[in-house]
Amino acid sequence: MTRIGRVERATKESSVLVEIDLDGTGKVEIDTGVPFYDHMLTAFGVHGSFDLVVRATGDVHIDAHHTVEDVAIVLGQAIREALGDKAGIRRFGDCWIPMDEALAHAAVDASGRPYCVHVGEPESMESFTVGNNYATVLNRHVFESLAFHAQLALHVRVIHGRDPHHITEAEYKAIARALRAATEPDPRVSGVPSTKGVL
Repeated sequence: MTRIGRVERATKESSVLVEIDLDGTGKVEIDTGVPFYDHMLTAFGVHGSFDLVVRATGDVHIDAHHTVEDVAIVLGQAIREALGDKAGIRRFGDCWIPMDEALAHAAVDASGRPYCVHVGEPESMESFTVGNNYATVLNRHVFESLAFHAQLALHVRVIHGRDPHHITEAEYKAIARALRAATEPDPRVSGVPSTKGVL
């Protein structure tokens, strides 16, 4: 069974295509018009071992916000589509990622109940822009949009960190690895891993 999600979304602010194969090998094709976001999504695909295509155009001449958030929405929708009925998956996953002085932790439950907790980023992240194109205040928007549209319970914590680039990258990689663990097939599970029988 293939676990591939493909979603397209067009608004007056952006046009987005995302395709994800949860059982891939980390092959990525990313082009959002926001270079640092491309770097983060590349890390997400590679470290999650997802085959990931993201193509987006948007009003980045105004601000990266719309494009970044809209890509996160569509990525979440594609993940949800790829998961199908979630039969046979591990459901839960977590990961610690160190990146030099930064340390981030992410935990995922593919529960069908969207929730996002994001804590620990230093206050400086609210006003910092990486590479003159990605405002790190967008991190929470990305993670909340991803959790809501993929229907995940997602907890992301920054334990240590000083460099906004390192902090952000550690968070994206931790989410990718946690999601990889949660969505992987579990040979001991034959049905949906829930006492309710549905996720």
